[in-house]
Amino acid sequence: MQRNAVEELLRRAPVVEELARLFAAAGFSLYIVGGSVRDALLGQVGADLDFTTEARPERVLELLDGWAETVWDTGIEFGTVGAYRKGTTVEITTFRADTYDRSSRNPEVVFGDSIDGDLLRRDFTVNAMAVELSRREFVDPHGGLRDVIRQWLDTPAPPEESFADDPLRMMRAARFAAQLGFDPTQRVLTAMRSMAAEIERITPERVQTELSKLLCGRYPRKGVELLVDTGLADHVLPELPAMRLEIDEHHQHKDVYLHSLVVLDQAVELERAADPEGEPDLTLRLAALLHDIGKPATRRFEPGGGVSFHHHEVVGAKMARKRLRALRYSKEIVSDVSDLVYLHLRFHGYGEGNWTDSAVRRYVNDAGHLLQRLHKLVRADCTTRNRRKARALQRSYDDLEARIQRIAEEEDLARVRPDLDGNEIIRLLGIEPGPLVGKAWRHLRELRLDQGPLGRERAVAELYRWAREQGVEPPEEQG
Repeated sequence: MQRNAVEELLRRAPVVEELARLFAAAGFSLYIVGGSVRDALLGQVGADLDFTTEARPERVLELLDGWAETVWDTGIEFGTVGAYRKGTTVEITTFRADTYDRSSRNPEVVFGDSIDGDLLRRDFTVNAMAVELSRREFVDPHGGLRDVIRQWLDTPAPPEESFADDPLRMMRAARFAAQLGFDPTQRVLTAMRSMAAEIERITPERVQTELSKLLCGRYPRKGVELLVDTGLADHVLPELPAMRLEIDEHHQHKDVYLHSLVVLDQAVELERAADPEGEPDLTLRLAALLHDIGKPATRRFEPGGGVSFHHHEVVGAKMARKRLRALRYSKEIVSDVSDLVYLHLRFHGYGEGNWTDSAVRRYVNDAGHLLQRLHKLVRADCTTRNRRKARALQRSYDDLEARIQRIAEEEDLARVRPDLDGNEIIRLLGIEPGPLVGKAWRHLRELRLDQGPLGRERAVAELYRWAREQGVEPPEEQG
């Protein structure tokens, strides 16, 4: 198995052979290592490859000079040199034998002298395999090939030691579960549960990176469930376990946590159906996971046994914004996810038949660039087991999308603008640029949303009427 995988890797990435010859001629061994070997065994050869060698970083730079099209040394303090050639990115890292103080995750970088020592310090056995390229020697001292076949996640060292050295490895376990579909061994699970609080030693930025990779994996639900089941989510995303609301025989409602996992699954299916070759949509997946986080705080037991969650979308949007900011997500992601959480209930009530064209315009306008994501989120949020109800909801949303399409073709809904722009407002009212221009623009925009395109003549008349209400006498109407 391993020989076939290596030969396929060499066939698809000829720069590997070139590098092997280059290092061998200089008297150094060169190993392809870690995730590159794992992925090759899984039949997934990418354009980014990892290598390790006993050559020190300065010597690696010398060897790559003249061979690579581009070289960078941003990771040289950690022993890593990057290069690009013929469409392939490579990173070559000197053998490492790091030590950790276990009060932070920052290792003391120590260069090693053997491949076995380098592999021992790696996070999981499936990432602790290497191939010495000159001899085609497969190096697997910790049973990584066995774990790839069994689809296990285990650590080369005892997991308690591995996670004490670097607690981020617990997040990486959940991330690899989501990416590969592998299951942690029992000893890894036990260590994760007992050491979950150690993740607080890790910076929010590093946690966010792993969470994002997890959600963009092939099996994001699997990774999320591992975070919650081990207690890691209590420290990095506590709103998730908080959604596991107790359901009693008198107040029955969906378990919000399980419902959110189903919505995540369905959103991913819709995303892939719309663009099978596209990149994972992190914003949509975050919104699907977090869309109901406001429910625990808004749950009310009503007379007669009912349960309500009034305004949970408003509360949830605020909670999503706060959590995503704490995790150091970009302003764009924070804004987009919280907006989707806020808007996800807007559709409900459409099926009652009381939406006017004005309501449809406002739905599109409020969604803005998020409209297609909102379509997917709303459809994914239908998790009822009542098939007739589910079909009715989908038919209603089909009808809404058809109306949006019809109105868009008639009115250019993609960019709802007033019939007059700011310059025209200034000229017609004879005023200076300032807040009053913005107020006039917003007034005309509201009319546009309510009534559709007004046409220039009517828009001017409406502007004059509004101006007089504000105490402004338009020049054209002054006697």
